[in-house]
Amino acid sequence: MQRLTGVERWRRLADEQRAAGRRIGLVPTMGALHRGHESLVAAARANGDYVLLTIFVNPRQFDRPDDLRAYPRTPEHDRALAADMGVDALVEPALDEMWPAYPDATATTVSVRGVSDALEGAGRPGHFDGVASVVAKLAVITGPCRAYFGEKDFQQLAVVRRLLFDLGFDVTVVGCPIVRDSDGLAISSRNVRLDPSARTRALSLHEALDRAASIEGPAESMRSVMRDVLAAASVEMAYAEVVDPLTLERTGDDETGPRRALVAGVVDGVRLIDNREVYVRGRA
Repeated sequence: MQRLTGVERWRRLADEQRAAGRRIGLVPTMGALHRGHESLVAAARANGDYVLLTIFVNPRQFDRPDDLRAYPRTPEHDRALAADMGVDALVEPALDEMWPAYPDATATTVSVRGVSDALEGAGRPGHFDGVASVVAKLAVITGPCRAYFGEKDFQQLAVVRRLLFDLGFDVTVVGCPIVRDSDGLAISSRNVRLDPSARTRALSLHEALDRAASIEGPAESMRSVMRDVLAAASVEMAYAEVVDPLTLERTGDDETGPRRALVAGVVDGVRLIDNREVYVRGRA
């Protein structure tokens, strides 16, 4: 496995691999690697890609300084795991190369309207501008590639797809299924901050989604049961919503068809998200 830090070396490596006839499989991460990231690498390898995994804790997508400080950083573990996963190149770019003006505001910001406005966008101001900006930069540096993102961050996936389509990047987005622990909790780098009691309460996010999926009725019935499950577990709910899976527009009670249920809540100071497909049946 090659290890790189410089942006220009990263750019040249991607060009060299394409010149040799390989397709780049870009796996963007913020480190604290886990089985969810491993599934993205496995998908890229299954497609025959040259796997280029990036680790960059992007400060521009954190709306609270304390959340940025608390984000887990495990560089030695990550390097060993990346090698074990079969990553071909690990890129750990320096902050001053990615955002030279930081901590001052960067003059250029990429914003994706519509899909970024509600849900996480409403609760975390500026978050998706930070995500869109860094993904645009990753795409510019890497060049033509396939980029792998997990469906756990479902809204992020929608934002990235819209961004890359609208700006015409030669990047194919591959969404990969949520990876869960044996108890059903969606795997996340933030899970390490949960003590056993908090983890038990965090399972209510998955339970809320499963309960919603079991309902044969309108979207509001699903929202109601999700709210009840989270409240019973004393989870500080951020949202419990049912939306169109492409536009993320709120589903009305007269609509019928496949939709996406999404929940977010705070457990002992840790913000967690989860989602799953549901089928709503509108009122006649």
